Amino acid sequence: MSEFFVSRWVPRPGHVQEDDRGGLPRGFRAAGVSAHVKPSGAKDLGLLVADAPETVSAARFTRSGVLAAPVIVSREHADVSRLRAVVANSGNANAATGRQGVDDALATQAAAAQVAGVEQIATAVASTGVIGVPLPLDRLLAGLEEVRGELRTDGDRDFAEAIRTTDKSAKRASLVVELPSGDVRLTAQCKGAGMIQPNFATMLCFVQTDAQLEQETAELLLGVTVKRSFDRISVDGQLSTNDTVVLMASGTSGVKVEPLSEDELRLGEALDALLRQLALMIVADGEGSKRTGRVVVSGEDPAVLEHVARAVANSPLVKTALHGGDPNWGRIAQAVGGALLDSSPLHFDIAIEGVTVFADGSALRFDEAALNAAVQRDEVEYVVALPGEGAETEVFFSDLSHEYVTINAEYTT
Repeated sequence: MSEFFVSRWVPRPGHVQEDDRGGLPRGFRAAGVSAHVKPSGAKDLGLLVADAPETVSAARFTRSGVLAAPVIVSREHADVSRLRAVVANSGNANAATGRQGVDDALATQAAAAQVAGVEQIATAVASTGVIGVPLPLDRLLAGLEEVRGELRTDGDRDFAEAIRTTDKSAKRASLVVELPSGDVRLTAQCKGAGMIQPNFATMLCFVQTDAQLEQETAELLLGVTVKRSFDRISVDGQLSTNDTVVLMASGTSGVKVEPLSEDELRLGEALDALLRQLALMIVADGEGSKRTGRVVVSGEDPAVLEHVARAVANSPLVKTALHGGDPNWGRIAQAVGGALLDSSPLHFDIAIEGVTVFADGSALRFDEAALNAAVQRDEVEYVVALPGEGAETEVFFSDLSHEYVTINAEYTT
């Protein structure tokens, strides 16, 4: 039984196997330590290093109008196509901290580059935690000196722990991908649980492979797979200031993935499955979450479908019904109607777990006992069919619980 591919919505590709050995692909080292950014003393500072000079990379960042200092530094003071190191901290977002925040992120970048033995321009910076609090720079710099002696090929577990905030557990994966030209490894470490909304989420994700890629291939694969994963999730409809995803390819396997080849297709399928499962783990780990929902909307206008899907996924009424295991399709109908405000009346269909409950403007009879049982599962699917055809979209979302309110009411205390 798969330990990583646990969602019915993300089947494991046949050429992908989970790697029981763990650890990072060839050419990578990582570490995670406590820099005492978190009052608990838990690990909160991680460093990831690619030792191969020929490493190529690609990155994606939040599109929020309020950018955290590490995002500014990584976008404007690093070459994201040739990254060889990533330094990440939790416990402090270094967001809304002004010029001092940028200076602190630059100092962190310079120190991490020195520890990693790479150029500063080849080093990305990432942070997650409380917004509006100055970064404790002295503690981070002291922590980086400790990291120097901790870097190792199996340090991904500690690195994953170091980037957690309200996550219930570290999110990580280690895979072997069978390509026609040879086997390669694909690993990832990810965090995210609250302040989650497509475009993309309050999350950090770092992906490594020992496949040999052209930079354009890395850029293409990451762009496509992020759109199908982290762009498709919502916990609370809140867009973060710090979102960062980085893909690094060391090339140390000797397996060259040519553009437009079968190797590229299969590696893309593996990366797609990896990121989609990580995205669903974020939703399932949504603060206080009990169930995960998937809303699929079909019709003819992609922009309308997207608007409707997000309206359903972010509706507090739909989310509380999901939490309570209640097949209250009227809440879905009102969310669709709210998204289509001032439109001409539309006849559309609603199905829950394959059972059509509403069609052509009228409620239908259905086996209530069977549907009540179906929505008690950990994953619940809703399908909305608008008039027309030719387009479809999806959003994965978490429920809304009492615990979510408690966690976020007490977050900074």
